[in-house]
Amino acid sequence: MNPATLDHSSHEKFLAYYADRSQLSKEFDRFRAIRNTVLRVAAGRDHPDRKYDVLDVGCGAGTQCAVWAEIDHRVHGLDVNQPLLTLAKERAAASGHEIDFRLGSAVQLPWPDRSMDICLALELLEHVTDWRSCLNEFTRVLRPGGILYFSTTNKLCPKQNEFNLAGYSWYPAALKRHFERLTVTKRPSLANYAVYPAVNWFTPYGLRAELAVRGLSSLDRFDLIDSSQKGRLARLIIPLVRALPPLRLLAFVCTPSTTLLGIKA
Repeated sequence: MNPATLDHSSHEKFLAYYADRSQLSKEFDRFRAIRNTVLRVAAGRDHPDRKYDVLDVGCGAGTQCAVWAEIDHRVHGLDVNQPLLTLAKERAAASGHEIDFRLGSAVQLPWPDRSMDICLALELLEHVTDWRSCLNEFTRVLRPGGILYFSTTNKLCPKQNEFNLAGYSWYPAALKRHFERLTVTKRPSLANYAVYPAVNWFTPYGLRAELAVRGLSSLDRFDLIDSSQKGRLARLIIPLVRALPPLRLLAFVCTPSTTLLGIKA
C-alpha cells in the first residue's frame, strides 16, 4: 500500500454498513471496554487521572475516538477512507468533541516521533500489505512507556469475519490469493465490499515476537482479562490458560481474532 497511490474512495455498501454499525450501542460498549482495559494497564504505570494523547489508526466513522474524547483525552484519528473520515468529522462536531482527524496511511503516520501516549489499531494490520511498516510507525510515534493496543486476524482459528467463506483462515495461501483477486474484481461482496480486503493472517505468537523486536513487552487477550469481573468458573480457568502453554494454544484456536497490548520500553 503505497501512500502516494492510495485509493481514498469507498464502496457505497461498505460506507452504509459501517455508518450504521458504528452507531450501534454494542459498538460503543465494545470500544468503552477496550478503553477501560487500556486505562487499567496505564493506571498501574501512571497517575490514574492523567489525560493522554490517544491515536486511533483506522478510525473509520470515529466511534472509538468519541469514547476517548467523551472523558477528555486528547484524541487523534487517521483513516484511508475519505467518506468515512468525513462522517467521523461531522459526528464529532455534532457531539462537541475536538478530535484531530487526518486522511492518510498507517505506513506513514503524519505525527512526529514520541508524540502519543496510546496508539490503537483495531482490525487494521490484516488489510495492509506492508504491515511491518505499520508496527514501525506505531512504535515510532509512541512515547517511552506508551501503550499500543491492536487486534487483527488469527490464522489458528477457522472462524473469521473478513471473508464470507467458511474456514477461510485455514485456506492455503494460493487459494487465499485467488479469493483476494476475486474480491477486487468480480465479487466484492465476498469481503463485505472492502476496498482493501484482508491479505494478512497472523498468530499471536508471531506478533508478540514482532513487538519484542521493536522493544515492546506485550500482553495477549488472556493476560488482559480482569478476572475480578468474571464468574467463578472463569476465575478457575483463566489462571490455567495463563500458566499452561498447551491450554493457551487451545484457547487461541477457539478465538477468531488476535488481540495484543504492547508497552514501549
